[in-house]
Amino acid sequence: MRNTKPVRVSHTYRQQMHAPAERVFPLLCPVREVDWAVGWAPRLVVSESGVAERDCAFVTPGEPDAVWYITRHEPQQWFVEMLKVTPEVTACRLDIQLVPRGEECFADVRYTHTSLGPKGDAFVAAFTADYYRNFMQGWEKEINHYLTTGRILGT
Repeated sequence: MRNTKPVRVSHTYRQQMHAPAERVFPLLCPVREVDWAVGWAPRLVVSESGVAERDCAFVTPGEPDAVWYITRHEPQQWFVEMLKVTPEVTACRLDIQLVPRGEECFADVRYTHTSLGPKGDAFVAAFTADYYRNFMQGWEKEINHYLTTGRILGT
């Protein structure tokens, strides 16, 4: 067995959502994300209810495919936590906490990536604060477009 010190990066970003938390929270789901996220197309979703819930698992395509697992799903607290494992690349924890603010809300989104090898080391090195901010701003734009128009951005 090889035991090493982690190569890890974590960033948090606060998005401003143009809808209340009760409207935004259901969209933080592998099935509902198809409605608003450009290019989002999970290959498989395993869920008792058909949408996000604790112990929901899903697979997104890539090189290699990534396996996601929802570890916490707390609608009353507007909180969701999931793990994403991309074999031989990274293990990632994603936390999203909505913070109500009248007719809008904030979404505090944190990604923590831990490298699982050389490909992961390169990924972690490239996951800079600037990269993350741009990624989050794109996500924020897409979901707010959907919340305002009911359509996916660009359609």
